[in-house]
Amino acid sequence: MTSLEAARELLSEFPVVDGHNDLPWALRAQVRYDLDARDIATDQSAHLHTDIPRLRAGGVGAQYWSVYVRTDSPDPVAATLEQIDCVRQLLARHPGDLRPALTAADMEAARGEGRIASLMGAEGGHSIANSLGTLRGLYGLGVRYMTLTHNDNVDWADSATDEPKAGGLTAFGREVVREMNRLGMLVDLSHVAATTMRDALDASSAPVIFSHSSARAVCDHPRNVPDDVLERLPANGGMAMVTFVPKFVLQAAVDWTAAADENMRAHGFHPLDTTAEAMKVHRAFEERRPRPVATAATVADHLDHMREAAGIDHVGIGGDYDGTAFTPDGLADVSGYPNLLAELLDRGWSKADLAKLTWKNAVRVLDAAQDVARALQATRPPSNATIESLDG
Repeated sequence: MTSLEAARELLSEFPVVDGHNDLPWALRAQVRYDLDARDIATDQSAHLHTDIPRLRAGGVGAQYWSVYVRTDSPDPVAATLEQIDCVRQLLARHPGDLRPALTAADMEAARGEGRIASLMGAEGGHSIANSLGTLRGLYGLGVRYMTLTHNDNVDWADSATDEPKAGGLTAFGREVVREMNRLGMLVDLSHVAATTMRDALDASSAPVIFSHSSARAVCDHPRNVPDDVLERLPANGGMAMVTFVPKFVLQAAVDWTAAADENMRAHGFHPLDTTAEAMKVHRAFEERRPRPVATAATVADHLDHMREAAGIDHVGIGGDYDGTAFTPDGLADVSGYPNLLAELLDRGWSKADLAKLTWKNAVRVLDAAQDVARALQATRPPSNATIESLDG
């Protein structure tokens, strides 16, 4: 049996839980949620990284759908609700393939049924508009993690890619973490500054996640996780889910991306814009200056390091498909996960290791966070603190 065949066999039993996929945003940006125009029951490879046939080919058993909205959205709460509605529409259209999931038990039930457990994660604290009531509202609508920031600071937390302002988390930011713990909503530390990571680990009584981040020791980008933070995950119980974004996993791609982003701005596009017009600008730049190419082996280098720093019980996968313009060779879309597992098998990862990487760790972390929530809810009422009362 080849390594690729062994990888596919393992995924049939322990499929991938992917921590982050931006399909809802791609559907918003490309067709304004016209799901007939992007019917994911059929091959959408001309437009998207994600559709149901390729999720099946990739061995995906659970997906956290990102309900991301841009930080400059004039009404981020309303836009987040529209993203949640998009996920709900997808679930209603494809009940034979996608199963709504709110708990670890739901994830296991979906696996038993041969359906893809579908969870939601809000990408950025701007989605709650400094309101703990809004946070609870998102949880009530099914959101099971929130990334504390996106690319820009929020009033109560510093982002990895903005100028430091809070020095990590403010008092209100720590209260957001505590309220997330009480709800059972996972605290996601992708995108946040290292100071915010450390403050959140100090404040959290539940396991945290990095839904789509890689190792800073392997690729020195602020979006990645420093070793001292990875080393704290065993005591916390959380996990870091490696991302596939070339500019976060390949050092040579960091400089190239900075130049490409500047080119996008010069042409009037946001660097994260993946519309057809924006991609024409990207491709023209790439023709002039070929981009460095990451591979499945590049991603495996990060996983090797993350396993060494945090331990096999604290690693996972968060590809960031449909949220990035470029993907590694061998990991072009959601059908590529077997290639990564084959690479890891060739490096000596055991099947037991891979079962933790793909399925078991993510299920355990959500289950543990929900156990913490049950205990906290027995002793602590909902917080009605405001940013004004705590931060002045």
